[in-house]
Amino acid sequence: MWERILVILRKELLQTMREPRMRVLVLVPPMIQLVIFGYAVNLDVDQARIAWMDRDQSPASRELRRAFTGSRRFEIAAYPSNDAEVSRLLDRGEVQAAVSVPAGFDADIKRGKTAAIQILIDGANSNTASIVASYASQVAARFAAAVRVERLNERRVGQLEPVNPGIPSISARTRVWFNPDLQSRNYFVPGVIVNILMIVTVMLTSMAIVREKEIGTMEQLMVTPIRPLELMIGKALPFAGVGMLNLTMITVAARLVFGVPIKGSLLLLGLCGALFLMTALGAGLFVSTVSATQQQAMLSSFLFFMPAFMLSGFAFPVRNMPLAAQYLSRVNPLRYFLEIVRGVFLKGSGVAELWPQMTVLALSGVLILGASALRFRKRLD
Repeated sequence: MWERILVILRKELLQTMREPRMRVLVLVPPMIQLVIFGYAVNLDVDQARIAWMDRDQSPASRELRRAFTGSRRFEIAAYPSNDAEVSRLLDRGEVQAAVSVPAGFDADIKRGKTAAIQILIDGANSNTASIVASYASQVAARFAAAVRVERLNERRVGQLEPVNPGIPSISARTRVWFNPDLQSRNYFVPGVIVNILMIVTVMLTSMAIVREKEIGTMEQLMVTPIRPLELMIGKALPFAGVGMLNLTMITVAARLVFGVPIKGSLLLLGLCGALFLMTALGAGLFVSTVSATQQQAMLSSFLFFMPAFMLSGFAFPVRNMPLAAQYLSRVNPLRYFLEIVRGVFLKGSGVAELWPQMTVLALSGVLILGASALRFRKRLD
């Protein structure tokens, strides 16, 4: 049995690597996708361009402006003098936010009243808008706290005893686990592994059987003693090797080129990758058995991949999806492998934490491979 499988495996490797286009398909797209998601796709907002409209022109308003510029989160790109200019700057996308300090700002602070400022944010990009709003709120809160402390100190100067000596203060300190710098690169690059493994293995495997039909070699295979299961295994193993090669290349590049931390076990990552490949290869073989041409096989692969990609949680958290989509994502192997990869990379998760996802991958792999084996027939139709 294994001799016949090795013969098919050797034939498939030679046939795949002999074609220049196939060699490019195996190696180039994974690297392009990794570079794009590693460098180009960046949801971080390191510095926002803002417009500053100061109608008060007071020491307090200038101090507030220094608080914004001193935070290193904001760059004042324009100083509009009226609301029309602010609207024009936001409409053209020249600034991401505009801060308006009203007249009487300093006077309200001195009288102990609530001094309000207006912050207008471009909400066309909801992610950027929420980050800029958070930065602005933090700066305003720090400024308000500093003003309050200053006013209390001024009151204490003329009194023998401190004001409200028995009132305790509360200080909240935030610490981010797993991704302390909140870099989107650390979030996206591990997910690229999942997408590349799915795209490459499903696409290549889906064309394996169809190619034999198109070039007329299926008749030769039909008269050989090779059994259908042996032929299917021989067709799938080379692409399993390609998938593991891509997994290794991307993992190395993620660590050395992009500096993404790997806190978990590489052995566990490889084991889970093998479990996921069972599903991907089974899906590719199933597509191959129901397609008549390579073009049909490629289109069917994309038809399978796109819904799985959108429901995986790669870019959009599953918990934010509609309830029906959340239930549908539970049968999506991509979702579970993505959780495993991010858990191994960022959290250092082990088998104790990831065994439910690993179990689902193993069961889905067995089911899909079994369905593909039942569907597969060593015949032309």
